[in-house]
Amino acid sequence: MGGGMSEMLEALRLVAAPDVLVAIAASAVYGLVVGSLPGLSATMATALLVPVTFHLSPIAAVATIITASAMAIFSGDIPGCLLRIPGTPASAAYTDEAYAMTRKGQPEVALGAGLWFSAIGGIVGTLSLVLMAPILAEMALSFSTYEYFWLALLGLMCATLVARSSPVKAIAAMLLGLLVSCIGMENPAGTPRFTFGVPDLLGGIEAVPALVGVFALAEVMRALTRPPAPPVPERRFGSILKGQWALTKKYQLPMWRGNLIGVIIGVLPGAGADMAAWVSYAMAKKFSKEPEKFGTGHPEGLVEAGASNNASLASGWVPSLLFGIPGDTITAIAIGVLYMKGLNPGPTLFTERASSMYALYIIFILANIIMIPLGILMIRIATRVLRAPLAGIMPVILLLCAVGAFATGNNLFAVLLVAVFGCLGFVMERNGYPVAAMVLGIVMGTMVEQNLVTSLIKSDGDVLPFFERPVAGVLAAMTFGALLWPLGVWLWRKARGPGLPTAKAAG
Repeated sequence: MGGGMSEMLEALRLVAAPDVLVAIAASAVYGLVVGSLPGLSATMATALLVPVTFHLSPIAAVATIITASAMAIFSGDIPGCLLRIPGTPASAAYTDEAYAMTRKGQPEVALGAGLWFSAIGGIVGTLSLVLMAPILAEMALSFSTYEYFWLALLGLMCATLVARSSPVKAIAAMLLGLLVSCIGMENPAGTPRFTFGVPDLLGGIEAVPALVGVFALAEVMRALTRPPAPPVPERRFGSILKGQWALTKKYQLPMWRGNLIGVIIGVLPGAGADMAAWVSYAMAKKFSKEPEKFGTGHPEGLVEAGASNNASLASGWVPSLLFGIPGDTITAIAIGVLYMKGLNPGPTLFTERASSMYALYIIFILANIIMIPLGILMIRIATRVLRAPLAGIMPVILLLCAVGAFATGNNLFAVLLVAVFGCLGFVMERNGYPVAAMVLGIVMGTMVEQNLVTSLIKSDGDVLPFFERPVAGVLAAMTFGALLWPLGVWLWRKARGPGLPTAKAAG
């Protein structure tokens, strides 16, 4: 007990360091502004922060990512509510509902609900991280390369299952990511692969330029092809949090259900806040006592989805910190930063670096508490921020992409990689291929390959040990289940398909 207390005090000391507090404050403002600009996602805000983290201490570096992402997920609700243009993919789930409330003259209630329930969801998600991670870490300490191989493969399969596009396109995107991760000499055999005689490719493709390209540069390209947003009407907002306590009491069940769905979806690799928001909004409508009110400016869906998306943000760190498997695209970026700062993900992180883990928990709670006053301030000045011309913002983002990429390896080749992945991300999104699945392939390809090769060396080429160990066997069954699930759904629909019209006609 004494050890735990001393680690907690050490964690408080780490968070109270001036550089960490400045990093939290600055990234909070940055996250709120970027999230509120239509089309600029929370992932993009995080990707642009990576070059900044080079110059920060480990705790301050992770604090910027935690704070900026939490703020950006909330502030994505602002343009959705006022302009009907979602600021982030997570807020797209309930944009029409929030905009309907604005048309009814209740933008304060809609934005207040987004803010209040996002903060509650974030704190519940953090508590789930605090409770789940150490228990799972105890289990993970007994894992060998066989379990890690299946776990990484299951993570990739889950990423393709939860993609909103067709499973075939998601698997194709994931395989492309795995192919990219094969480039270079960073493989168990130490032989050059797919380098085509280019010396710069011998070190492999760093995850950071790829992430900045597909999330930030591709977004700039998409913004160039979109029509400009309509002008924001000037308006003065009333009390933002007025009536939120009444909503909390009235919609307690949807709020807790949203929190729970967010936590579960956050733990699934590759799912993320946008998935949590869509699922929660659909659940709210399905279980509501008044589903006919949905779409007319009814706050119930906002309560559940708002609580869900921020809860998933925190719980997404569970697989990331434990196994180095990203819970979403934001933690995919965070994993790169953790490795860069010497906080290598794995179960030993919770035993050897316990004070750093406690510091992360404190930062999560702090970020969600300061979200409320800063969020109110952001809503008040939103009409001014939303008037900022995209023609002025996009060149700055383009410059940050280039400077950030150059800073990662101090060479121009990284800038070229950002350009290549930017074009690739743009083309993939246009054709319905999820870039998140590709990013997971890039981030986790090395983990899959190294654990597979090490396991085969240990078993002398025998595949039976992959299934003989109890945990490995369960993970293998889950992986094959995830792989065959889309096929099963397709066959079931095909079998049921012809009978449906006749049944309806008979009714």
